[in-house]
Amino acid sequence: MLQIKDLVFDAWGRRFFDQATISLPKDAKVGLVGRNGVGKSTLFKLILGQLVLGSGEIGLPRAARIGSVDQEHPATPVALLDTVLAADVERATLLDSLETAEPEDLGDIYTRLIEIDADRAPSRAAEILAGLGFTNADLSRPMSEFSGGWRMRVALAAALFAEPDMLLLDEPTNYLDLEGALWLEARLQKYPHTVMVISHDRELLDNSMDHILHLKDGKLDLYTGGYDSFERQVTEKLRLQEAMRTKIEAKRAHMQSFVDRFGAKASKATQAQSRLKMIAKLPPVSNVIEDRVAPFLLPSPERPLPPPLLRLEEADVGYGGAPILRKMNLRLDIDDRIGLLGVNGAGKSTFAKLVAGALDIEAGRMNRSNRLRVGWFHQHQIEAMDPTDTPLEIIRRAMPGSSESQRRSRLAQFGMSYEKVDTTVANLSGGERARLLLNMVAMEAPHLLILDEPTNHLDIDSRRALLDALNEYDGAVILITHDRSLMELVADRLWLAADGKIEPFDGDMEDYARFVLDKARVASRAPTQVKAEESAKAAPPPPPAPRAKVPTGSARRRAEAAEAALARATKALTEIDGKLVDPTIFARDPAQAAGLGRKRDAAQAAVNAAEQEWLEAQEAYEALRTDA
Repeated sequence: MLQIKDLVFDAWGRRFFDQATISLPKDAKVGLVGRNGVGKSTLFKLILGQLVLGSGEIGLPRAARIGSVDQEHPATPVALLDTVLAADVERATLLDSLETAEPEDLGDIYTRLIEIDADRAPSRAAEILAGLGFTNADLSRPMSEFSGGWRMRVALAAALFAEPDMLLLDEPTNYLDLEGALWLEARLQKYPHTVMVISHDRELLDNSMDHILHLKDGKLDLYTGGYDSFERQVTEKLRLQEAMRTKIEAKRAHMQSFVDRFGAKASKATQAQSRLKMIAKLPPVSNVIEDRVAPFLLPSPERPLPPPLLRLEEADVGYGGAPILRKMNLRLDIDDRIGLLGVNGAGKSTFAKLVAGALDIEAGRMNRSNRLRVGWFHQHQIEAMDPTDTPLEIIRRAMPGSSESQRRSRLAQFGMSYEKVDTTVANLSGGERARLLLNMVAMEAPHLLILDEPTNHLDIDSRRALLDALNEYDGAVILITHDRSLMELVADRLWLAADGKIEPFDGDMEDYARFVLDKARVASRAPTQVKAEESAKAAPPPPPAPRAKVPTGSARRRAEAAEAALARATKALTEIDGKLVDPTIFARDPAQAAGLGRKRDAAQAAVNAAEQEWLEAQEAYEALRTDA
């Protein structure tokens, strides 16, 4: 599907690709992985033609459609469902052409609409939107009523609905909740064409991808299988590389020893010169150095508090109006590892604010230790950082009584290199900002860590480092994340926020994944505003009259298309019959006559099928007219 040959690309004072070559098979599901900043998003821009190649080639099949999700969908007055339907440009064009097409062209248009399953498009779009967290009531709402995060979901829904030949997704789960990530994982497994996904979500890479494309040192290497398989293959490759290095170095040392011993002797001069030439021809081998990331520092509290850390009894919490969460009866102890589940808007962040002390309960009781220290990380902290600040200035405010060397030492422990400590926040990557803040919120050894989407900007290795730090941390943890792998390996209890409540969830993440996918399937089968597409274009219904207005929409188009298909099938049968009435054909060319006989049988079957389809479509249409 995608051919990259000898790609070289330089930009911003560095080389991103150096003679990179790769060939992706058709309909492959490819996870593009590599450290933050190596050029994954740059590769997408090169494929899309947004950047100019230095040299080399990027080849795609002629007329291949490429789709991507570059930014949130604009806040237009167009309804949500119509916005997604418009992403299928061919369908939208065909429907528009029905209004102005010549009568003789209608049959071809209807045939093409049937081929692309145009009548199912509204229900298919509604199914995708339901999987991404939209409700049936949302389908008729204008895009301008949705926030930026939800419009990003609309852009993703539109890309999935359009089903381009090659779909490029850059960290698609970053703006999804866990439920949306689980649905997307299942959806990508059955995507009918090629997908390339930049992701640090191990579960998505393992469960949805059948290839991993590794970008490192300007080179691209393709591995078969998911991420776990990729890790095993890379480990084995490094082992073999190290074994080869050892072997070559031993051979080099042996030949150098001969030269050192006998190079000065005339009788051995020829052999010594020969070995010098052999040494020169040995391939250069560098030490195998595995990339490592700095650990996270999550110091445990020195003295645990008496249990419980927190108890809620019939507690309500909100923002002054109707409570967001009601009648909560929960207990949190010092060794609890709670995974907080629920769709966006269910109250997870509200609960985090309550536990962190940023909100007070409105009713009920909350018992909370006065000595409880809480470390709270959330995405808004990253967004609220002053772009002119530097890590050194931030740590100065956090450690006012420490020396400059102590502050720099602490930043080094956080994984901030020497040149980064004086770099402005605006010039730090998202991963560097997240790493700085995660370490900062844990500096005072809190009894409780609340982590709200801590991994959004972290690469896979940094996520593993965070997992290791959390497993060594002795305090309580409340984790909100769409990273299923982190949730499974950290949380030992699950709470579910739904329907204005937070209650324990009876099951593990596998049970919850089934729960989410079953719920999405039910939602996609629920009544949707499938007819909104037609009713939006139709005139307001007339007042009751003896003869109601003939309805327009999918039933009428189906009946007209079936009638046109029946006419074509009947015409083909008539043409064959016209040839078979010639008696001389049987004597002149028996083989041709036999072939025509077979064609007539097939044509008759086609007529029968078309006739049956026309009868069913006409009955459905007449039923609609009667109801009208």
